[in-house]
Amino acid sequence: MTTADRNLTGLHRRWGLSPSTLAPGCFASVMATGIVSIGAELKGLHTLSVGLFWIAVALYVFFTVLTAVRALRYRDAVRADMHDPSRAFGFFTAVAGTNVLATGLVELGMIPLALALFALGGVLWLILGYGIPFTAILGSSRQPVSSGVNGTWLVWVVAAQSVAVVASSLGIELPNTAYPDPGLVVFLTLTAVVMWAVGVALYVVCMIAIGVRVLQHRFGPKDLDAPYWVTMGALAITIVAGSRILDLGGSPLLEATRVLVGASSALLWAIATWLIPALVAAGIWKHAIHRLPMTYASGLWSMVFPLGMYSVASIYLGQSDHVPAIEWIGQHWFWVGLAVWAIVFVAMVSSFIRTLRRS
Repeated sequence: MTTADRNLTGLHRRWGLSPSTLAPGCFASVMATGIVSIGAELKGLHTLSVGLFWIAVALYVFFTVLTAVRALRYRDAVRADMHDPSRAFGFFTAVAGTNVLATGLVELGMIPLALALFALGGVLWLILGYGIPFTAILGSSRQPVSSGVNGTWLVWVVAAQSVAVVASSLGIELPNTAYPDPGLVVFLTLTAVVMWAVGVALYVVCMIAIGVRVLQHRFGPKDLDAPYWVTMGALAITIVAGSRILDLGGSPLLEATRVLVGASSALLWAIATWLIPALVAAGIWKHAIHRLPMTYASGLWSMVFPLGMYSVASIYLGQSDHVPAIEWIGQHWFWVGLAVWAIVFVAMVSSFIRTLRRS
């Protein structure tokens, strides 16, 4: 193999530009860009929101094509990823990425397209939501399975809650559009409540699994990667789902669950807020104390998404619970999420250019 061939192979592995080396969590950049776009819309920055949304769409199309080619031409590699507990849960980024775009379409008033993506996201959830845990846990050759647990497991929670977010957002907007089907609104309400509850249960399961991983197996600074920020991001999207459910119209189902959802959302926001300094301290422990270099890797998008989602969660919770202080935090935290998104995006482009030059 020539030097150019080796460099090109490294480029493929680093960037996922080849279907054969595409990472299961490749849609994390779509999730991150899409949620920052939604935050910009909530801030009233419509032009910025639209620009970010179309970047997310371009990333979504790009990775969808690569994923389809990989599924057709590299089935053994896909099968290996699905049976690897350290990588398999990354496939849930496809569900979350689809639903983040659907939510963005709702914010932009494109209801028919949002309904179509919601249907696609629901189908993906049904397939992956049952298939991935089966292949990654019961079908894994890794022993023990707990040694493969990492932060990507929490994307399972994010995917479930993303379905709840889209369902509740559509349920809120449909009565004000040309598609005010009462039966569809009831279905969306039921879906939102059920998926919110499923997501809460999955969060508990995943955190227990992560706890077992940390306590039973060596956990060094190299193991503490960016996806662990999803411990906060999964809570944040649960808060968004709960806040949107509270904004739905009255129904017997909602009346029975409204107090639980409202109280849980406020509690989870407090926990998510508490986690942020802990995650920052973990980063300092990794990079400042143990001096591991900070270089671009695609997993950084798993840190951007929670930061953007925390802003959106705070804005929605503050509005639904009528707590201006929480909404104020979300309004100002948006700039943190946008700044980190910009840093990671520039780092991605710069690293890509440097890699091309070395090729």
